[in-house]
Amino acid sequence: MKLLKPSWVSHNGKPIFSVDIHPDGTKFATGGQGEDSGKVMIWNMAPVLREEDEKNENIPKMLCQMDNHLACVNCVRWSNNGLYLASGGDDKLVMVWKRAAFIGPSTVFGSSSKLANVEQWRCVTILRNHTGDVMDVAWSPHDVWLASCSVDNTIVIWNARKFPEMVVCLRGHTGLVKGLTWDPVGKYIASQADDHSLKVWRTVDWQMEANITKPFNECGGTTHVLRLSWSPDGQYLVSAHAMNNSGPTAQIVERDGWKTNMDFVGHRKAVTVVKFNPKIFKKKQKNGSAPKPGCPYCCCAVGSKDRSLSVWLTSLKRPLVVIHDLFDKSIMDISWTLTGLGMLVCSMDGTVAYLDFSLDELGDPLSEEEKNTIHQNIYGKSLAITSTEAQLSTTIIENPEMLKYQQERQNSAQNNTVPAAAATESSAPKLNSMMNGESLEDIRKNLLKKQVETRTPDGRRRITPLCIAQLDTGDFSPALFNSVPILPSSLSNQLPPQLSSDSSPAQAPPSLGLRPGHDPMLALPPPPPNMAAAKGLEDNKDALKSSLLLTSASKIEPMKALDSRFTERSKATPGVTSAIASTTGLTPLDRPKDVASVLKDVKSKEDTSSDSEDKMAAINKNLCKRKPELLLMDAAEVVEKRKKGRPRKDKMAPPMAQPFTQITPTPERESLRVVAPSPAPPPAVLRLPTPSIQTSFSLQVSMEPPVSLEVENEVTAVAGSRLSQLRCSRDGREWSTLLPSSVVAAAGSSDVLAVACENRMLSVFSSCGRRLLPSIQLAAPVSALNCAAHFVMALTAGATLSVWDVHKQKALVRNESLMTILSGSEATVSQSLLTQQGVPVIGLSNGKSFCFSSSLETWTLIADRGDCLVQCADFRSCLPTQDTAGSSGPLATMQGRNLNAGRMASRLSATPHHLQQGMTLAFLENQLASALTLQSAQEYRYWLLIYARFLVNEGSEFRLRELCKELLGPVHRSAGTAWETTTLGLRKRELLQEVLPVIGGNLRFQRLFTEYQDQLELLRSK
Repeated sequence: MKLLKPSWVSHNGKPIFSVDIHPDGTKFATGGQGEDSGKVMIWNMAPVLREEDEKNENIPKMLCQMDNHLACVNCVRWSNNGLYLASGGDDKLVMVWKRAAFIGPSTVFGSSSKLANVEQWRCVTILRNHTGDVMDVAWSPHDVWLASCSVDNTIVIWNARKFPEMVVCLRGHTGLVKGLTWDPVGKYIASQADDHSLKVWRTVDWQMEANITKPFNECGGTTHVLRLSWSPDGQYLVSAHAMNNSGPTAQIVERDGWKTNMDFVGHRKAVTVVKFNPKIFKKKQKNGSAPKPGCPYCCCAVGSKDRSLSVWLTSLKRPLVVIHDLFDKSIMDISWTLTGLGMLVCSMDGTVAYLDFSLDELGDPLSEEEKNTIHQNIYGKSLAITSTEAQLSTTIIENPEMLKYQQERQNSAQNNTVPAAAATESSAPKLNSMMNGESLEDIRKNLLKKQVETRTPDGRRRITPLCIAQLDTGDFSPALFNSVPILPSSLSNQLPPQLSSDSSPAQAPPSLGLRPGHDPMLALPPPPPNMAAAKGLEDNKDALKSSLLLTSASKIEPMKALDSRFTERSKATPGVTSAIASTTGLTPLDRPKDVASVLKDVKSKEDTSSDSEDKMAAINKNLCKRKPELLLMDAAEVVEKRKKGRPRKDKMAPPMAQPFTQITPTPERESLRVVAPSPAPPPAVLRLPTPSIQTSFSLQVSMEPPVSLEVENEVTAVAGSRLSQLRCSRDGREWSTLLPSSVVAAAGSSDVLAVACENRMLSVFSSCGRRLLPSIQLAAPVSALNCAAHFVMALTAGATLSVWDVHKQKALVRNESLMTILSGSEATVSQSLLTQQGVPVIGLSNGKSFCFSSSLETWTLIADRGDCLVQCADFRSCLPTQDTAGSSGPLATMQGRNLNAGRMASRLSATPHHLQQGMTLAFLENQLASALTLQSAQEYRYWLLIYARFLVNEGSEFRLRELCKELLGPVHRSAGTAWETTTLGLRKRELLQEVLPVIGGNLRFQRLFTEYQDQLELLRSK
């Protein structure tokens, strides 16, 4: 045995009342007295375990310090999955902490700058019910419940899945309750109090099972704590502070009949704390000797007011080791590592000690399987597969594979809080988001609801506000603040302006950087959707500039400033085009030259802007030149759009009405003045704006390899016709070609480049300059051009769409009309993109996005910003640690930040759980179908795993079974099966292999798991 007292673990000499080692053994928490408040500290375990780490200054010793408790902290306990830390203190509060996203080191409040928090732990919920100091807290097996006890003589059981919900308050003690322990199979909870009694309560009906008083009758005096402990096999309960023949003992209570025939004797003063080793041991075999069928035994540590510590094995009559005078004051708490070989002890004198045992001293720990077998032999399988939460928490695991996933789940649970950005931590395994087999979403949802409602200072010194970091990017969904069903109006009125204003781009004016008083827009009611699009500038800092721009007719200059934002952000803001369109009204149109010069300004600014995404380049180009958009529609439509579009502006700035009246009489003529003359198609046909012709422009087509494109129109005139030059550089090598007409739009990818000319001809080149297709005659002038991989997409002003596969030289989509999706609404196209698989996607100004499925030969809806399913879906608990796959891809691009809105909304929504569950299910199934239509394999896999996690968390066995069946396919191939082995190039059975560990995370689905696991094994062996 080794003994170490790390002097650096201290609360500045103040008492340490509690210590607990994290389940993964990498850190430990201490709780005690701070300067003028309670203090919880999280420490690194490495410097305790290894001397070289202790000497290495680069390895932090303290990870985090939390001073939120208003008075001394009496107990700190990690949840079994390692995600949460619960602390209870003299301020009558229980706080539950969770690792926050890594924001970078922050200094401890009020300390010198040297003390930096390496990890960020945030209080996610405060549990208020006790009327006296909280003395002890304990998590039930599988973290179903959290129990806390107090000097108010009560024990409160909290629902750990739905904080801050209280399950029950156990009353019965007549003295201060100072210790709690759960039975390892979850059937009982035991408490010990100053009333000289130990009470055992049933978890089935929360009634008292036993009241044990005999061993405590003689006890005189009190101890600060009475931490009792249950043995890992569930057979023995050992109490603190008992007496036998007027000598202090730790009383052993047998589960069988609650008999009190044995005790641990030898301490000179009252026993304050007892802690069982989490492992069950068996005798270590001597080398070469035949294994004896030794009886398994447990190991227990006992700490006392006499400052000494004893360690006992239940197989020995005498203690294994006794250490006297280990501290200067009473021992307060003991914690074992999960491996069973290390132990931390803390004392009232403000120090801790670490004891390191060897296998020779304690014996061989049983594996989890052997431990389960013991549980099964003692308690039978009756606790196995039942649907109630209480019994589920005590389920015996039958399948070793399942056990493996349960263990992996526990091990990886800690990593779940570490975001991918935290470079200090190694990246987490894939399987780590299904926590305790159940959903953590309710916890988060409710604790957030709680936080919003209890933001009042309440006479306390500190409050825990809603931190922006916690809310991802702080995007709230638009629906949250405009629609009644999701949020009662009373609540939305109370929302702090910082939260309510930072809503999704298509809805409310952005104003994070502003106090609401400065922003005239904030006070007004929300605009109708098509107007809202004009406010779709997500940039918070420039909110004032943008509002000036949209309210003052004279200042058109800030347009430039806005432009760079349009180009950078256009992906996330489909509404941008109409924003630009609406600024046309700001310039009196009798000065068309000014408009043109502004356009040029805008253009040059855009050329230098750092937008490098090849998909977006063409769109951005169009965006900046949307001035003529309004002028190409017929006059009545313009007026109509104005009326609908700018109600708030009219009220605010009456002079604004004049430009509108000027526009209406001569739309055709004005368009000719602004746009260079072109072969005039019938004006009625043109539904979509066309880019204006510029003398020259350039764009970056792809970053990897670097390909850039320069166009110069009307370079030379030959035989009466003017030639345009197209120059391209790739990896430093340049090529150029001439075209007989002015180039209107260009786009490209790393494989192909496409240019559309004024004479409606489309030319396609390879990235080395070779012409790949003959010139294609388009039916109408081009509105937008996109390239991705070896696909080219053209969207014409006549609202038709075509996509060609250049490699196979064939059309994937042939002159498909957009009228299907445009008809019946005022919407126009605000965004177009082409996926790497050649699937065309169109985003409309009303927030809807469609893609054309060539297999179904129809338009399918893939994103809708006004969709209430997105607003209410709550699947945060099912997200993987590294959110990379789902955050990039065509689906994510089109849904943009709206997804975050969905993740947020549920925190504030008052939707009942079953309704929300249904909405989340519908939303996730929509996501799967959309990813399938978009042929985005990466996103399909990402959403499939979230969907599976959600089904597992919610216990939807029918859907889960159908999903597994579809992924497994027929075990025996027959001629008649239409089952495909792959989907989007992903092998279905490999997907099933990824889904199974998710199912293995919930004991309720043991049978389902085993069934499909076996079938997969069978197929593999074939």
